[in-house]
Amino acid sequence: MRSFAVTAVLIAALASGGSLWAAEGAASPEGIGDRAAGTNILVVGLDRRTGISSEDRKRLHVGGKECNCTDVMMVVHLAEDERRATVVSVPRDSYVEFADHGHPRHSGKINGAFQHGGGDLAVRTVEKATGLRIDHYLETDFTGFADTVDRLGGATVCTDKTLVDTGSGLRLPKGTHHVDGNRALRYARARHVTPPGDLGRVRRQQRLLIEMVTRLRGEGAFANPASSVLTALELTKAVRTDAHTGLDDLMHLGLALGRLTAEQTEFATVPIADFDHRVPEWGSTLLWDEPRSAALWAALREDRPIVGDTGIRPSTDTPVEMAPGSIRARVDDPAVARALRADGFVVEDTPAGPRPPGPTVITYDPHRERYAASLAAAIPGARLRAVPGHGEVFDVRVGARASTVIKVVHDRSSVEGAPVHGNELRCAPKAVKPAG
Repeated sequence: MRSFAVTAVLIAALASGGSLWAAEGAASPEGIGDRAAGTNILVVGLDRRTGISSEDRKRLHVGGKECNCTDVMMVVHLAEDERRATVVSVPRDSYVEFADHGHPRHSGKINGAFQHGGGDLAVRTVEKATGLRIDHYLETDFTGFADTVDRLGGATVCTDKTLVDTGSGLRLPKGTHHVDGNRALRYARARHVTPPGDLGRVRRQQRLLIEMVTRLRGEGAFANPASSVLTALELTKAVRTDAHTGLDDLMHLGLALGRLTAEQTEFATVPIADFDHRVPEWGSTLLWDEPRSAALWAALREDRPIVGDTGIRPSTDTPVEMAPGSIRARVDDPAVARALRADGFVVEDTPAGPRPPGPTVITYDPHRERYAASLAAAIPGARLRAVPGHGEVFDVRVGARASTVIKVVHDRSSVEGAPVHGNELRCAPKAVKPAG
């Protein structure tokens, strides 16, 4: 199962705001008062196909067995002064201790909390794991996502390479595209593209979200009370909210969102220390980086920005997904070889030949693409050249154009999950074409 509806839910949560479906009976986590600075909303997309026709399952490419669990969670923090919104993705495979639910204390993947006790247990488990008071909860599903994107006039997505994922049905050419709800769903669910897995997928969702919100803001969807209410009412057709959500809440939070620019939004994913923590009965899980995740949740509790917080993102060096020590390369320039060794790469010197015109070229086997990206990050401007059967060792041929090696650090969480402002996730201004 893939992540799908979080983007649509999040748009609805930010637009409709304060009085969302609150988990009934949720007690404050220990040491947390009933009210902290700002407002925290837990938004989730459910892996649930109940009520979806076979025709829609085929159209949306969402076959398979449901788990009746949350797919991806996001904590949305709206600052007390309403001048900043922070969105933190919580990976579904995070290994945490569940909140009390009438069974012996135990841990598991955070997405299993909903299966064990519905929205109420999901909320209390997030509270227990983060120390945050969750004020509101909102959920939707596959069709809710696609319908919301269509109601809002589609979405803009961009990619610097062709994306193909058979699991989600995604086929997206290189470039910037305007997509409908169906294609947006496939883009949001894709896992088997580079970068693979949950971190890359969540970042794509965040990019989709900021493009939609920015466009709606530019079109005046939140410009005044009347337009804010109409926009929020459209959004809430696809999500579940409680009976206490009033027009005054919709107006207030819709207007608050309308005042926020992309620079006033922040996006991040919980920092991960172990991406393959094996647990009997749960399989491969994710362990949070304790110091960095604690710094992240502390910033939200204290209503502080997360971008630039060195406790959350300690290094200013360029992060790479794969450890430099796991990458072997043959380099034909002594100065470049020395600099790469200083970064931790395993380097073999090779005789220098005539410098090819243009940039440095890194030749590699397509199966080593993730490693190639980490090596290329250390040599800005280098061109990647995939050659089937090339083998495990990379060849770096330094071009006539000067090559500079920069300092990199192995930090997989920060490759696609570091705190950034929303404007950093937006597509560069380009011609937008419909995706076929």
